[in-house]
Amino acid sequence: MDDKINALAEGPKFSFKDWPVSAVPDVAAGVYSIWDQNQLVYVGMSGRGATTQLLNEKRSGSKRFGLFTRLGSHASGRRSGDQFCVYVADHLVLPRLSVDQIDAISRKELLFDNLIRKYIHDRLSFRFIETSSGDEALRIEDDVKSGALGQKPLLNPRK
Repeated sequence: MDDKINALAEGPKFSFKDWPVSAVPDVAAGVYSIWDQNQLVYVGMSGRGATTQLLNEKRSGSKRFGLFTRLGSHASGRRSGDQFCVYVADHLVLPRLSVDQIDAISRKELLFDNLIRKYIHDRLSFRFIETSSGDEALRIEDDVKSGALGQKPLLNPRK
């Protein structure tokens, strides 16, 4: 197995409950794997279209870009603009809700996004790798979605 891909299965694992995680660079293209214990839940990438030159330019600025912003979005639990949070909501949180919880959500007495955030923080962790470009990240993400880690991700496998 390629060293970069192997790091997505065997590298340091960080809990979303500890977000923000200082190990995640402020500016980077890369790939990440999200886990519920030993179950690969999701694989994603950040930095689509980023070149080495663009990444270097971003590093000289003060704004975060790439992996940090993507993982931060996932850690928030907010569904708006975050496909991972939508998948978690639909496939992992919603099936666990009681009729009373669903009713409270519909009456705006309980925020669904708060339940999603709690699930992510209580159960999920991630690993990540930096890549030299968005193109490299996209290739690795596709390999992992296709089963390069010995299992396909639960929420977004390559068909």
